[in-house]
This record gives sequence, C-alpha cells and structure tokens, in this order.
Amino acid sequence: MCNRFMHPLRVAVQWLFLFFTCSLGVEFYRFVLHCRGESAVFVPRPEGIEGFLPISALVSLRGWILSGEINPIHPAGLVIFLTIIGISFLLKRSFCSWLCPVGTLAELCWKVGFRLFRRNFRPPSWLDIALRGIKYLLLLFFLGSIMVLMAPGSVLSFISSDYNKIADIRMLDFFLHPSLLSLIIMGILVLLSFPVKNVFCRFLCPYGALLGIVSSCSPVKVTRNKSLCISCGVCSGTCPSYLPVMELERVHSPECLGCWRCIAHCPVHGALEMKLPGGRYAVPGLLFALLVVLLFWGGSVVGKVTGVWHTAIPLQEYVILSRDPAVRH
Repeated sequence: MCNRFMHPLRVAVQWLFLFFTCSLGVEFYRFVLHCRGESAVFVPRPEGIEGFLPISALVSLRGWILSGEINPIHPAGLVIFLTIIGISFLLKRSFCSWLCPVGTLAELCWKVGFRLFRRNFRPPSWLDIALRGIKYLLLLFFLGSIMVLMAPGSVLSFISSDYNKIADIRMLDFFLHPSLLSLIIMGILVLLSFPVKNVFCRFLCPYGALLGIVSSCSPVKVTRNKSLCISCGVCSGTCPSYLPVMELERVHSPECLGCWRCIAHCPVHGALEMKLPGGRYAVPGLLFALLVVLLFWGGSVVGKVTGVWHTAIPLQEYVILSRDPAVRH
C-alpha cells in the first residue's frame, strides 16, 4: 500500500473503533438500567467496558504479582491493559493514535481548530516541557501508590471490595452525573483542545506516559533516509507531537505516536519509513495497521480462551450493589 493512504486508513480505524466503543457504552448503560430496575429488558454486561478501568487493572496486576493468580473481579480489564502495553512495546504508541477514543476526539478537536484559526498554537518550549512533565508525575504517583506503597493486604482487600466490584458503574455515573467542578475541568480541556493539539494526551494522560516509556523499546521506529530526504520540513510540520523528524535519523522519542502522519505526508517515496533496527527492513503500512487491530482483538481472544475474561460477580450482586447509595457514592 502506498504510504499516502495510511492517513485515511488510520482515520477510518479510529472512527470504527470509536463507534465500537460507543456501542459498548450503550450496551453497558442498558445493563445498568436493568440492574437498577429501570428497564425490564436484560442486556448482558459487555466485559470490554473494563478497558475504561486502568486503575483497577493496575491493582489487579499488583495482585497477580503478589498471589500468582488473576483475580476474577475485573479480569478483562487486566487483559486489555496488558494487551495495550504489548502493542506499545511492539508498535510504538499506536494504541493512542489508532484506537484510543480519547485520542480520536482530541485529534478531531485540533483539526477543527486548525480550520477555524488557520493554525494550531503551540506553547513556548519551556512551558511545553513543563506541562508534559505533569503526565509523568501522575504516572509516578499511580505506580508508586499501587505498585510500591500499597500494602499486600490492602491490595487484596481493594480487589474484593464492593467499591471495586462496581467501579464500572461508578465510572458510568461519573459521566452521567458529573459534579460542577468536573464539568468545568472537562469544559476547559475541551475548549483548549481546539487551538492546541492533544492537550489531555500530551500533558495530562498518565496512561499515555506509561505507553510512551514502553514504546521506547519498540523495534519499529520512524527512520529517515538522509540520501533521499530533501529537507522540506513537511514531516516535522505534520507531526502532532512536534517532533523534529527532519533533523533525526531515527525517532526514539516516547512522544512519537506511531501515527504515520509524517510518513504519509512525505513527498519523496522512501525518504521516511517505519523500519526495524538496522534500517534495512521497512514495515509495510498495511501490515502495521493490521497488526495494531489484530493484536488488540487477539488480546480479548486469548483472555476468553484461557478463561480470564468474564467477571465472577453474579448478576444478583450487581443488582444489589448498583442500587446501594453507600457503595455508588
């Protein structure tokens, strides 16, 4: 496949996955309505909704390390978490730029902003570096609190707590009934996302920070052929992470999203490619796209086949806990 088709292909994958994610959300909402007695129609709980519980997944990972067993409360969350880590290890931060629904909406915002303002605004370098540090501080906080400081007994108690059992319902309630402060913060982030590229992803997302660190070990990286490069600057100008691609021979930065924008917009065939170590073998764009999708889908398949996917929480317990105000708030 010609590299210029990679951008529309990625956008198509983004929106298909966003539609899939929204369908999961609607399905889960209908499940919760049934549990709360607000609908007589029973809809099975979609296990994939646990992908929105990264903190619970991190605690589950710590519990797995401590006990040697994957807990049955939210097993799909851990499977999805590890799958995304695996994708980032193999294919850069492609989850962020190809599959993440937040990343898709953030990209839509700054593209609309570009049409409105005829440009996107970048903070000064000193401020940009300082703001990017926030997501790493948040990551350090979560990793330190859960993986280091949280006592083994507290880990196991949290996993089996009523609070954790309906963490997915609590998440739904947060978005359905946000507080005034939450609305103000989300509103500010949305408004800033139009003039500035990827505000939340670039500055605040600890998940993205973790994936960026992992992706530094990825064997595939954007590689520039100096003998073919005409130094036009298109690659650097189209990079959503503002990386100086034109000045690099191989892009090692954890901020690289693996989005292929620089490669797709390069006017010289072969000047920029996604290559394996040594720079001899280039990864075809279609193969890269297929691997992103298949690896993510494959994670759920492995989880189902090995029996580490469906929650052990019985429906009746969901019904009781979902109606208990003391647990929900």
